[in-house]
Formats: sequence, structure tokens, C-alpha cells
Amino acid sequence: MIVSNRKFTVRELTLAAVVAAVYFVLCYFGNIFQLTFGPVQVRLGEALTVLPFLFPATAPGVALGCLLTNVLSPYGPIDMIVGTLATAIAAWLTMKMPRWYLAALPPIVMNALLLPPMWAWAEAGAVNGAFWASYWFNMWTFVVGEAVACYVLGTVLLKALPKVKFFRPMIPAAHMAHL
Repeated sequence: MIVSNRKFTVRELTLAAVVAAVYFVLCYFGNIFQLTFGPVQVRLGEALTVLPFLFPATAPGVALGCLLTNVLSPYGPIDMIVGTLATAIAAWLTMKMPRWYLAALPPIVMNALLLPPMWAWAEAGAVNGAFWASYWFNMWTFVVGEAVACYVLGTVLLKALPKVKFFRPMIPAAHMAHL
């Protein structure tokens, strides 16, 4: 996911692993309340998808956490592939965002583009009127759910984590200037 030849430090690998675990635990907890795979999906773990803006090394952890979560998906292996791909692409794009307030856009856009057709197909079984009704409904519920997770919860993380002394050395200087 990182587009350089440098190796991950132990700290970065640990951070990515912790992010994967926390993503999974938050989604598993949210699933108790039918937030993770429900009709209006607000995955609590999706708040972590903004972290690659501050910590590029977390991008693989976010994707791995999504993959582990999607093992539980009622949509099966297709969600493990498409959902994880959407999150991996979003994490990579989030690393490239120039300002903190744009960091939540890639997860919202990627989930809105890639997941609704998958869910609509699973619900309708063919491209017909029911497919399109399901597609549009799912697209808007994904946008709303992702906006809550990424802009509301994710912004709290983007603003709070740079204040923690432990994390400051891992944040690129260019991003510290824009917080």
C-alpha cells in the first residue's frame, strides 16, 4: 500500500496491526446493534479509514481490518473482495489528500461507488427495476453511514491523535501543518 521502497519500522507494523484489530473489534461490536451490515450501515471501524492521512502505515491495517470484518458479511466472499478493495483504494487515496477535511472523502466515495451494486445484485438477482431501486437506496444509506463514521467520528481522531505525544513523530510534517 505504501508506494515507496522503504521498509516499515516495528512501530509502523505494530500500528497497522493495532488498527486492523481495532477496526474489527469496533465493527464486531457495531454488529451487535446491526450497524455493521444493517440497512443503514454505520461501521464504527470506518472512522479509522481517515488514519492513513496522518499515518500512511495504517493503510494496510485498515484494509486487513475490513477483510476480517467482511468474513462476517451476509453477502459472502464477494463482500470480502469488493468491500476490502473499496477500503484499500480509499486508504491509498486518503494518504494522498492534501488537507485533513478531505481525508474522509475517499472512503465515502469508494463505498458509494463499489458496494451498492453488489448489495443491489444480492437483493434483486438481476438488473431490473428492483435492482435500481435497491441500488439507489443502498447508495444513499452508504453515503450517510460513511459520512457519520468518517466525518463525525473520524474527524475526532484526526484532531485528537496529533495532540498525543507518542503519535507526533509518525505524522508527516506536511500534514501536521494543515491540522
